[in-house]
Amino acid sequence: MFRLRSRALIAALAGLSALLGSCASLENSGGSRLELVKARGELLCGVSGKIPGFSFLSPDGRYTGMDVDICRAMAAALVGDSEKVQYRPLTAPERFTALRSGEIDLLSRNTTHNLSRDAVGGNGLRFAPVVFHDGQGLMVNAASGVTSLADLSGKSICVGSGTTTEQNLNDAFASQGLPYTPIKYQDLNQVVGGYLQGRCEAMTSDRSQLAAARSGFNDPQQHLILDDRISKEPLAPAVVGGDQPMGDAMTWVIYALIEAEERGITQSNVDAVVKQAEADPSQTALRRFLGVDAGLGRKLGLPDDFVVQVIRSTGNYGEIYNRHLGPESPVAIPRGANRLAGEGGLMIAPPFT
Repeated sequence: MFRLRSRALIAALAGLSALLGSCASLENSGGSRLELVKARGELLCGVSGKIPGFSFLSPDGRYTGMDVDICRAMAAALVGDSEKVQYRPLTAPERFTALRSGEIDLLSRNTTHNLSRDAVGGNGLRFAPVVFHDGQGLMVNAASGVTSLADLSGKSICVGSGTTTEQNLNDAFASQGLPYTPIKYQDLNQVVGGYLQGRCEAMTSDRSQLAAARSGFNDPQQHLILDDRISKEPLAPAVVGGDQPMGDAMTWVIYALIEAEERGITQSNVDAVVKQAEADPSQTALRRFLGVDAGLGRKLGLPDDFVVQVIRSTGNYGEIYNRHLGPESPVAIPRGANRLAGEGGLMIAPPFT
């Protein structure tokens, strides 16, 4: 009996040793989602798919919008092809579970960066730089006579459940001692449906989402987005926390989009700028940024010319913004805080050194 137990113990210890050895091998090989995406040759990207201007499934079956172009930029950098993206439409309650479970590699779904989602004691995510500075607002029927938050005292308001939107709404009304009745739905489409069906007297969401929703109404001018801004909503892509290689790659792809706009490098002129950099050794910063001189990409586990691949695929940040949210787009949102820092906005990239 003793011998049998001893053999069982030895076998168990051997198994544990093998398990620890395999974990060590995984750790030594990087163990990052970045390497998995490169090996797979495709990026799994979580989006909404229901918000015009950000991520929306068009009639021809293609996803379009700012969040979608962030996915495409990441795919261009990671696997060299912006079309190698598999989009996963997710509701707000599903998005973090999908990221933690590995169903997606990247979450690019109009998600607010806040402490609870960032901290290890919360969702433990790693956020990219902000891609859209937003704020929560309220929309009402213009015929209602409501012109401010105070006018909604005692009214019913349609809101998405399980989001910062719900908490912000409660905080705003509580701070002013105003009663209200929340009518809760799972996603924005349901919130919009409830509002249009008259189940509530106002709806709340990020102001960008309100503008996107209103663009699809039969008579957009009959709906008023109130001036009241009840929160800060810095929207940013995210990956699982603790995965530095994937987080670093995501972060610097976003900064590359901003830096390219700062430098005036566009989808149409990027190849010409590369040729200029190649012909002029004195343009050291530009050569570094474009990968003409090697080094920066390797630090991220990416090709040295990852910036060129990204800009060829999507254009710079300003081009992405104008394509989906600019004055000629169906969802026109003034750029405001999303202008470059040099133009009075908040968008700025650290040095590529």
